[in-house]
Amino acid sequence: MQAAAPPRAPGAPSPRRTLTRMLGFAVVIFALDQAIKLLVVVYLDLARRGSLDVLPPFLNLRMAWNRGVNFGLFASEDVLARWALVALALAICVGLAVWLRNATGWRVPLFAGAVIGGALGNALDRAIYGAVADFLNMSCCGVINPFSFNVADVAIFAGVAGLLIWPQGPGAAQDPRRPDLSAGKKAPD
Repeated sequence: MQAAAPPRAPGAPSPRRTLTRMLGFAVVIFALDQAIKLLVVVYLDLARRGSLDVLPPFLNLRMAWNRGVNFGLFASEDVLARWALVALALAICVGLAVWLRNATGWRVPLFAGAVIGGALGNALDRAIYGAVADFLNMSCCGVINPFSFNVADVAIFAGVAGLLIWPQGPGAAQDPRRPDLSAGKKAPD
């Protein structure tokens, strides 16, 4: 026998609507990431050129093929490692979508969609190129940044930061210890 789903708060979006929002945001981030990668890596031929100064030292394009995770950690030429990272990204995307399907509001679908879209963008790079295409390089104030990143990385970072700062995930409105102040309710004294 299956347990009944907890009742939704009045005006709360259905899980289907939340998933639709989340996937909509993910598609926008994914498309933006892939369009910019196509423009920079292929059209500007950064893959061959290697670098291009845009607004030195603040913004430069420096081609880097990341075969590992963040900052090239655990980099490997192994094909199995490549596909393991693709599978891990897909599993995280599915897990995040399932976990947050009952979230309320617009923030959680936005932030989760950013993480999912960015992760899928980087996973597609790994599937096509064998590595993630990183090319944005920013330095400032005499500090030279040796690392490059891409739009997907920015989306993942911003999405995770948003989920940590505004953690209104599943059940947040029903938890009496964390009242939903966005609905105009007064917090207990």
